Amino acid sequence: MSRRTPRPRRSTVTGAPAPRITPESPCPCGLPATYADCCGRLHAGGNALTCEALMRSRYAAFVVQDAAYLLRTWHPDTRPPAVDFDPGMRWVRLEILETTEGSPFHATGTVTFRAHYTDDGRPDSLHEKSRFVRHDGDWVYAAAVFVE
Repeated sequence: MSRRTPRPRRSTVTGAPAPRITPESPCPCGLPATYADCCGRLHAGGNALTCEALMRSRYAAFVVQDAAYLLRTWHPDTRPPAVDFDPGMRWVRLEILETTEGSPFHATGTVTFRAHYTDDGRPDSLHEKSRFVRHDGDWVYAAAVFVE
């Protein structure tokens, strides 16, 4: 998931306060597990076994504003120099719509999803098809196509 949108962007601030997510909080990715047992373990240095798991953990990284994880899991050919977090934006829910390939036995995969958010209190969503590839044996985010 990238933080590029087809609409004009307001100015952004790096390092805005993230929502309070504790290890015992439900994981923001939507799976029925705590943050510590789900995406938190990947943010702490673990590796995703599938591209869907990486997609979910990257979404959770946007929720908790973990720029280091986002950059670490972004392919070096498409990785930006930094990740900016919009202080008016709050990610609220992830829907996985389709996954193609991306298992532990594949080298590529895609995840189509809708990420719901509020922007200065106004609800909206991002519909994207993300492409993932293996880089040095690990899944990384490569690119995206915005569906809507």
